[in-house]
Amino acid sequence: MPKLYSSSQIIKVLESRGFVFVSQKGSHVKYRKYGNPTLTVIVTANKRQIPLGTFKSILRQSGLMEEDFS
Repeated sequence: MPKLYSSSQIIKVLESRGFVFVSQKGSHVKYRKYGNPTLTVIVTANKRQIPLGTFKSILRQSGLMEEDFS
């Protein structure tokens, strides 16, 4: 079974890769890549476990690979 990440772990990796906080609406937080405004990632905030499908969507949106989260 693949490892499930929390939203705080995902946000830490995004920020370390140059993504910056843009806005928040409800429980969804928007991050953009510094220097490349076309890369926008939406993360559900304050979740202990992000479902695998949602995590894969975050990977697609960010252009990162699963190895970046290890």
